[in-house]
Amino acid sequence: MAKATVRWDGKMAFRGETESGHFLTMDARESVGGENRGPRPGEVVLLALGGCTGMDVVSILGKMRIDFDEFWIELEGRQASDHPKIYTGIRLVYKITGQNIPPDKFKRAVELSQEKYCVVSNMLNKASAVTYELEINGERVRVG
Repeated sequence: MAKATVRWDGKMAFRGETESGHFLTMDARESVGGENRGPRPGEVVLLALGGCTGMDVVSILGKMRIDFDEFWIELEGRQASDHPKIYTGIRLVYKITGQNIPPDKFKRAVELSQEKYCVVSNMLNKASAVTYELEINGERVRVG
C-alpha cells in the first residue's frame, strides 16, 4: 500500500511527503488566498500522469534498444466548469527526437504504457477520456 502525508503549511499551502522521503509544496494562487509557492493539486495530477507514462515509455524503448535524443510529453487537461472541476478530458502529445526511431515501436511503447502499465493513466481513464498523439522529429505519427 502506498502512503503519503500532506501537512498544512500556512495560508493555502500544503507540503506533501511521499513514502520514499520526497517533498512537494502545493499552493493556490494569490487571488484565492495562496502565495503561489507551488503547483496546484490539479496540475500535480497532470505532472503525475506525464511522469508515469513517460517513465514507462523510456523503459520500454530501452528494452527495444531504441535510442533517442530528446523525449517529452505535453499535457492539456480540460476541466468541468462546475465544482468539482474534474478533468473531463486529458490530451497528451508524446514528442521524441532522434535518428532512426521506428514509428511502430514508438507507438507500441506508448500503447503499452497507456493500456497496461501506467497506473495514473488507467485510473484517470475511469473518470475522463485520456487521448494521445505522437510526434517523431516534429512529424505526427498516425495513432489509430
